[in-house]
Amino acid sequence: MQELTEGKKAPEMEPFSRFGELLAEAAKKEVNDPTAMALSTVDAGGMPDIRMVLMKEWDRRGFVFYTNRNSAKGRELDASWKAAANFHWKSLRRQVRIRGPVEEVTTAESDAYYASRPRDSRIGAWASQQSEAMEDRFSLEKAVARVALKYPVGEVPRPPHWIGYRILPLQIEFWTDKPFRLHERIVYRRETPGEEWTVDRLYP
Repeated sequence: MQELTEGKKAPEMEPFSRFGELLAEAAKKEVNDPTAMALSTVDAGGMPDIRMVLMKEWDRRGFVFYTNRNSAKGRELDASWKAAANFHWKSLRRQVRIRGPVEEVTTAESDAYYASRPRDSRIGAWASQQSEAMEDRFSLEKAVARVALKYPVGEVPRPPHWIGYRILPLQIEFWTDKPFRLHERIVYRRETPGEEWTVDRLYP
């Protein structure tokens, strides 16, 4: 890992390389879903909400996940355009915390990822009224059957409400378990996306 200069502007110490190293290690050691992250949003009343999602893409712009825009998280994201996320790799005894504004990915990006999904998952994206009350399981199965009949062969187009969001991090914290609860916390901060990062160590 790179050496740190606390509190100083340090473009060479950007956090994405550090994240990439940890993700590669997690991919080897985590049994299930090393790209799983807890995604936090806030509803109209200010009540926080959290759920697990899969990060599907990342680069130096940010961290991308996909969902139904009409779901609870989609509505909350569209209202605030802010989110926080946490990766917890238990096998590595590490966490990465992310906070920042959110943007919608391009139509081309959503189309490309949707086309890469298994056919049954693409059908499910049409059939599920995500986060809405469901009468029973059979209601979902009937909806899946109707969509499958509508698209018996060929491509299943992307629903207009199924999109990707990108978290544009303004803060990324790396947490490492240490003996006696004296954990290591290294946080990168910037005021706006695209700026240089400052880096500090935090008390555990």
